[in-house]
Amino acid sequence: MHRGLGTQLRHLIDLLDGAVGQAYEAEGLPYRPRYTPVIRTLMQREPLTIGQIAEASGITQPAVTQTLALMVKEGLVSSEPGPVDGRQRLIRLTDAGRELLPRLQMHWQATASAAASLDAELPMPLSRILESAIEALEAKSFGERIAEARARLSKEGKSAGNGRRRSSSHRP
Repeated sequence: MHRGLGTQLRHLIDLLDGAVGQAYEAEGLPYRPRYTPVIRTLMQREPLTIGQIAEASGITQPAVTQTLALMVKEGLVSSEPGPVDGRQRLIRLTDAGRELLPRLQMHWQATASAAASLDAELPMPLSRILESAIEALEAKSFGERIAEARARLSKEGKSAGNGRRRSSSHRP
């Protein structure tokens, strides 16, 4: 049975994130793969707002908010009201989050090496395929592509329907 694109992508993420998550667990790290973009961003500069983390990491603000809630519970980051606007939260690594950095960096090196090994087995590196797909979807969204396909299929359906009517109305 042919698996659809969404099914394939979810399966790929399960295979990749599942293995990375298991590696963290095996090392006794209280850490999830989804924390990585946030941690890497905060390693470069802190404190940052949720919006700044989202922009710098390339993930959506709702995803950052959900991830940060988990990270606060794990004690990896702190969230404090901003000095000007108390609704704005300033996020920074906690001491516990900082203590994990050397072990995380070793894990990230191993993960990068494993990714390079996977890329070597593929006809084209997975990272390059993903970059190309993201660029293409940023240029024209998948929603736009669906709308165009619907319009084309609708037009073809009407055209085919008109053709059938004509051929049935033509009698010898």
